[in-house]
Order: sequence, then structure tokens, then C-alpha cells
Amino acid sequence: MEPISKSEDSQTASKPGVLRSLTLSDYVLMHFDRKSAQHDHRQLYDIVQRGIREGALVAGIKLPSTRQLALELGIARNTVVNVYSQLALEGYVRAGVGRGTYVAALGSRLVHDALLSPVVRQAKLSQRGEQLLGEWGAGRQQWGAFTPGVPEVRMFPTQLWSRLQSRVWRSTTPQQLSYATGPGDAGLRQAISSYLQNTRGVNCAPEQVVLTNGTHQSLHLVAQLLANPGDTVWLENPGYWGARSVFGANGLNLRPVDVDGEGLAPTAEQLGAPPRLMFVSPSHQYPAGALMSHNRRRQLLDYAAAQGVWIIEDDYDSEFRYDARPLPALQGLDEHGRVIYLGTFSKTLFPSLRVAYLVLPPDLVNHFARALSELFREGQTMLQAVLARFLAEGHYATHIRRMRGVYSARHDTLINAIKQHFGDRLPIIGRDAGLHLVLGLPPHIPDHSVSQHALRAGVNTRPLSMYYMQHTAATQGLLLGYGGVQEEEIVRSFATLAKVVETYL
Repeated sequence: MEPISKSEDSQTASKPGVLRSLTLSDYVLMHFDRKSAQHDHRQLYDIVQRGIREGALVAGIKLPSTRQLALELGIARNTVVNVYSQLALEGYVRAGVGRGTYVAALGSRLVHDALLSPVVRQAKLSQRGEQLLGEWGAGRQQWGAFTPGVPEVRMFPTQLWSRLQSRVWRSTTPQQLSYATGPGDAGLRQAISSYLQNTRGVNCAPEQVVLTNGTHQSLHLVAQLLANPGDTVWLENPGYWGARSVFGANGLNLRPVDVDGEGLAPTAEQLGAPPRLMFVSPSHQYPAGALMSHNRRRQLLDYAAAQGVWIIEDDYDSEFRYDARPLPALQGLDEHGRVIYLGTFSKTLFPSLRVAYLVLPPDLVNHFARALSELFREGQTMLQAVLARFLAEGHYATHIRRMRGVYSARHDTLINAIKQHFGDRLPIIGRDAGLHLVLGLPPHIPDHSVSQHALRAGVNTRPLSMYYMQHTAATQGLLLGYGGVQEEEIVRSFATLAKVVETYL
């Protein structure tokens, strides 16, 4: 099997590190295993491709005829024909009219050049990518004591859900299995509208509800449809890292606004420079837990109406309040159509469900529904149909009532554990609602160090300072999620955490 030209062959073989030329037949016979469970086609292809890539089969080697190689290997000729065709298609070999098929020079030469002078390549991120990953807030661990924001998923009624799902699949339509269009499943939008009117005082019709795959997607739509790059958004400080990440990735100008005991508290100077968007969690401020007063709500609504500001209301866990009934949603007080209400099933059912929703002013609904299709090509229509039945048949309300009792007991267990170990030495912040509370730390103790120390001891907490945009002015503390932690584990894990904290006091 002579090479296509002696000069090409000699130049290739003379390069340092390149093996002396082998014929393809010799090379294949050395590696082909007739007892292998691998298909002949796959095995032959892998052997020849690897030989070319690694330089054992140098450029210019002529391939034996398909008949000859098939006879030598004892396999079907069509198998060899198909392998040669695939190698030619991928550029490993080239055919000369009437002259046979040869190992291509380009692939081999590039491989050898890379081996002789390797180049270390590093991914270059965009400025937005650098900013996003430089301040990322998503936790690597999403389960166990005391991971914040995680509900008790082990008590979700999976058998009931499975029965509902079977019923939905038995009556499926072709449209439900295609791409979703518009704002989502009509039955689920109806059920959400009824639920919000009855329990949260939200003023909405089913036509105002748009379904999304999670709150982050809802925020992406808001940022892209209602703001331009460079527009300002007010964010609670401390506040939800996810809103900060999404708005920042969309090129918005992030402005932290401090939170007091009544919620978002803009200064006179800040009020003098109105934002385009304002992000608030009035029913249970995340993560500090403040309940926005009625007076503060009216002030923000009047300001938004006068200045043309969009208020994004994140009502992420209002179902779980332990001292009293929560105030109605901010959206229910809005007389000027400036509030966009965000809700999710991640805290009430389970996070991986990834179903959330927006309640929009009527004149925005069609725009958001069309953008949803343009940007994300929504699906999950069958899942939405199952969830619609879960709500409409009363199972959702039953599950909420059950879990409110469970979380209340865990909430009390954690507070008792804190009191047992620390008495009144450390404050408890945001203890009246939700699935987490904050254990305050003295200003001189770095909460990030305590959190890392606790993680090494097997307890997962989040430092309160990471929720501030201005870390130098951050209150020190630890977020302790108790929703997914059974009572005996709360007692055991907090004892471990208490030992860690004591080393810093």
C-alpha cells in the first residue's frame, strides 16, 4: 500500500513524534476483535478514526479495497463500504478518481501540530457573563438542614398526583402534545385566578394570568418587555439574589434600596430619581422577613402611578404565616394598573415542578403571551393540565392546610433550639412567616466564614451578607431554612451549628 506521493509521506513520517507508517490492513488486524460484542461497523470505524487522529495511520496511506478488507476481517463488505463512506464524509479520508482512497493529510497534520505545540485555551466570557457569575447566588446544595427556600417535598401526595396525571393522559389531544401557544392552559389560569381572588385579595380575571417556567423566566419577560438596557430597577437591600441576577443579565442599572421594619424604604434622594422597575416582596420580605405596612404600600403605589414606574410584586410564600393572617396582596390595592404580580408553586408544592405565573394589567397580556412563544417556545401543557385539576378539585388547598401545620411545628422547634443554646444573646429576624428565619450575628463576626465552617461540619446555611448589594453595610446573620427539615433533625443539626457559632462569639 504505497503512499500517494513519496515526498508527502517522507515529510510526514520525518516529523518528530510520528510513528512509522503502517498499512491500514495491518493496523486494523492488530486491533479488530472478532469476539467483541460491539457491532462490526462501530468497531471498524472507531479503530480507523482513532488511528488517523493519533497519527498511527499517517497521511497518504492508501486504504485497501472494501472487498479485500472485508475478506481479511471476515465481515460483510457493505460494513466496510459504509465505514469508508462515513470517514470520507467526516474528512478523515479522501478519494481520488480511479486511484483509490487515502488517509487525508489535513486531519493528521492538525493532530500532530496540536500534539507538538499544544495551546491552552480559556473561555472568554462577556462582561455580562463575568458579572453574573462573579456574583452568583444559586446554592450548590439544595437539600438538608438548613437549606433555605426548600419545602417538605417528601409529604407531597405523589399517588394522588399520579392518578390525576393518568386521567389527563387518557384524554390528551394533539394540541397538548405540540408546542404551547399563548399564555398557558386555560383551566390552570382559571384555577389560579379563583385561588388568588379568594386567598390573596388579587384583583384579576383568568385572562390576566400568564404561565411561565418559574419566577426567573417571569423576571426575564418583565425585563425584556418593560425596560431597556441602562434603565434603573430598584431592588430591596437585602433582597432576592435571583432578581438581581436576571435584571443584571438584561443590562439594567441595579439600585439597592434599604429595607426597614415596614418594607422598602427609599430615601428622598432616591425618590427624586424614579426607576423604570421596582422589585418588592411586601407580604414576606426576602430574606429579612418584614411585612410591608399598609401605609408604605399606599405610598409606593401612589409614587408608581405618578412616575410611571412598574412595580413587580413577588408573593413567593404568603401561604405560610404563623402569627396572623397576611395582608392582602399589593396588587389588590392598585388602582392604576402599575403592579405585576408574580407567583410560584415551587414553595407550596415542589421546586422541580417549575410552574409559575404572572398576573398582568390587561393591556400587557397579549404582549407577554407572544413574547413567551417567541423567546422560550413553551411546553409543559400536560403538566399544566394536571396542576389545573389539582387546584380545581381542592387538593391544593388541602395540601396547603396540612403543610401550614407541619411548617408551624418546625418553625417553633427551631426557635426553641435557638433559645436553648443562645437565650437572648442572638436576635431572630423574620420569624413570623415563610420557610426560613435569620439568626443574627454580632457585627464583628463574618457570617460568610461561619457559613463555610458550618458546611464543613455538615450543616448548610446561607450568609445574610450575600443578599446585600453593598456588602460593607451588610447585617451579619445566617439564613436557616426549616421547611424541608424534620423536627428531630432540626434539634440535632442546630446543636452542631451552635457549636460552630460559639467558636466565633
